[in-house]
Amino acid sequence: MPVQVQFIPDNITVMAEVGEPLLQVSQRAGVNIPTGCLSGACHACEVEIMGQDLVCACISGVPAGHLKIVIALYDDPAWT
Repeated sequence: MPVQVQFIPDNITVMAEVGEPLLQVSQRAGVNIPTGCLSGACHACEVEIMGQDLVCACISGVPAGHLKIVIALYDDPAWT
């Protein structure tokens, strides 16, 4: 079942499949999430799934059990 994914503060919403990589979802939506190592070690791509934890978008997928998730993006000048 598709999950509605909203990126804030850009307020862009797209549909995604459970398990689809968050970085892939953001790219498809035209939302830039800075990356570094692409293995989760550097935390450059860290985002917050509202109501849950901080995750690295490069190694995390759309979580199951939700009809909608909200992902808060952070602007870190070191990685832009």
